[in-house]
Amino acid sequence: MKPVRWPNCFSIEQLEKRHNRADFHSGVDVVDEWLKKRARQAQTKRLSITRILLKEPNTIAGYYTLAMGQVNFDELPHELVKTLPGTLLPIVTLAWLGLDKRFQGQGHGERLLAQAFADCHRTGHMMPFVAVLLDCATKSAKTFYQRYDFEELPGHPMTLMLSWKLLNCMMSG
Repeated sequence: MKPVRWPNCFSIEQLEKRHNRADFHSGVDVVDEWLKKRARQAQTKRLSITRILLKEPNTIAGYYTLAMGQVNFDELPHELVKTLPGTLLPIVTLAWLGLDKRFQGQGHGERLLAQAFADCHRTGHMMPFVAVLLDCATKSAKTFYQRYDFEELPGHPMTLMLSWKLLNCMMSG
């Protein structure tokens, strides 16, 4: 697995109180509100981790939030769960991914997703899970994720899934 390469003056860091969230504007209100009002609280409560793309010295260009979770066996595609026990199954949730308008269209969204994939893959070797799930805030977000092999969860058109098996293949080969 190759590390994600960021242009000079960009770095990935865990969100901290010192980071200025007020100037972040992705163009999607719920994405902005999560970062500004809820991400730090969820992190403090150990419900999720938010990592930010920081442009020096203190501009948040983008972010993503990951959390562990569980899903009912019968909510996942049959092909994925046919050999698994009929119980709650562990997943990773890509809860949020946002990119400030000033940095959109420059490949940073794809790099953020690749960084999130790398974090999920690393986690999957320590804490097993069967898939990465996400809920799309917009149809354009859905289109973006589907370009990277996320598939609709049956019966939930705005919820997408990437199996561990596919993630592992993507990151290992």
